[in-house]
Amino acid sequence: MSTRDLDVVIVGGGRVGLRTAQTLDNRGHDITVIEQDPERSDRIADEYIATVINGDATRPSILRQADLESADVLAALTADLGTNLAVCLTARQYGSPIRTVMRRLEDDSDEYGDLVDSTVFPEQAGARIAANAVDSGVRALEDMVGDLEILVIEVTESAPVAGRTLGEITLPEGSIIVSGADGNATAGAGTRLDPGQSYVVATESDVETEIVRLFRG
Repeated sequence: MSTRDLDVVIVGGGRVGLRTAQTLDNRGHDITVIEQDPERSDRIADEYIATVINGDATRPSILRQADLESADVLAALTADLGTNLAVCLTARQYGSPIRTVMRRLEDDSDEYGDLVDSTVFPEQAGARIAANAVDSGVRALEDMVGDLEILVIEVTESAPVAGRTLGEITLPEGSIIVSGADGNATAGAGTRLDPGQSYVVATESDVETEIVRLFRG
């Protein structure tokens, strides 16, 4: 997965779709949401987190409006399994590079692995698990509640913090680096942030975007 900002198309603007869009927007990605219900579309537009297309995503003419040829990921997150599968299969016809993420409605074995790139069952853990499937470079721990995010973030070669110690950088207020991803030791001023390594970061939601950019570039 590229370390640049992703162009993500989310189909379904219900609870899961909206919260996933909010999480990905906080991480600095460009979001388009396709939602069939006009009132729900208006509510999402009022959030100023995504471009909103009001329409039925199973119609190719609506999907074309989302410019799938340029999108990195399509996440079908409606409450209808048939719609999610149909949209993912259609999206693959617009270009093989696009990744497809499909919401499944039962916590069963993944029988759709040959048809889509990833499946999620967000009823277990909310929208964070869907966002994790879309953005592999930043992973939120799914059992957190409230406004505090616990992220596992991999440092890229081009990141502002790459190769520097914690004592050499200034983190935004409301964030702290807890440890390396293995959790073997707490982080201190001498902890070096090496490219290719992951670190556990606790951050308030309003500074999450800044934290991601420091680690991802």
